[in-house]
Amino acid sequence: MKLDERQKWAMPASIGLLVAAMFTSLVVGDMGMSPAMLWAGLTHTDELAATVLWNIRLPRTLVAIEIGAALAASGVVMQAFFRNHLASPGLLGVSAGGAAGAVVAIGAGWAAWSYFTVPVAAIGGAVAATMAVVVLAKQGASTERLLLAGVALNALLGAVTSYVLSNFTLSYERNAQIIFWLLGGLEDRTWEHVLMAAPIGLGAVLLWPLGRSMDLLSLGQTEAQSLGVDVVAVRRRMLVLATVMTALATAVAGMVGFVGLVVPHIFRLLFGPEHRRLVPVSIVGGAAFVLFCDVVARSAGNLRLGIITALIGGPFFLWMLRRQS
Repeated sequence: MKLDERQKWAMPASIGLLVAAMFTSLVVGDMGMSPAMLWAGLTHTDELAATVLWNIRLPRTLVAIEIGAALAASGVVMQAFFRNHLASPGLLGVSAGGAAGAVVAIGAGWAAWSYFTVPVAAIGGAVAATMAVVVLAKQGASTERLLLAGVALNALLGAVTSYVLSNFTLSYERNAQIIFWLLGGLEDRTWEHVLMAAPIGLGAVLLWPLGRSMDLLSLGQTEAQSLGVDVVAVRRRMLVLATVMTALATAVAGMVGFVGLVVPHIFRLLFGPEHRRLVPVSIVGGAAFVLFCDVVARSAGNLRLGIITALIGGPFFLWMLRRQS
């Protein structure tokens, strides 16, 4: 099928993939459900099915959709911002910054102050990591230098996390929370977590109209400015949205890597590089990707989501490096 024909099916295909992923996520689990049982649970005609669906599976499914959309959208933005298809929140240390902020808040006991302490700390850590990468990028960093900076940032932020684990007197509950952030997962997600990640939807809506500007920025800042783009304002908006969305996803689900690398690149290969199409398709496709990864994690003996995405994304990243070289 030619590219033009595939582009017509980009959004319908991604929406169909998301619907299939949502259905699979709701019916697969320790208590398997048939379509009839699923409907009975949704309509509360079967109390056991309703309890499982409304208290466990629906919140988990919605959180997976939110973080998948956030990480995939952030990956598209990072790649457009740095004009590099290898850029992603995880590789550049933004996710690790969010996780480090959340870990410090938990380890210091600040999480007990307010329900929003951990998300705010995660945003602070992600912002700090993003600023470090931006400073380096302004100095004309090459792809290799950006990747090395990401490795160094991840190592530094990992050291911060290790310091909290080894030098703070932590309760069993706090240790469990910190390990959760490091491995990434959707276990025990509730409606409170759905609400915490809800601003991701607003971020996706605000990001959607920037597709044309991202297309023009890919030509270069000077060319984009000559075509009427307010480069400074657009880049600032892109960076703020990507950082906040990544931080919220990390605060809710821990470090879930490679989503922002794998999803945009696959859809770019399938449907072309035009951001007006790539942004919405990646948002929907990222949600479906995380849902399917979570189903695999549950089916493989309750593995953590971050392990599954790393097993997929690690080889994919190596293939991309070889392809680009």
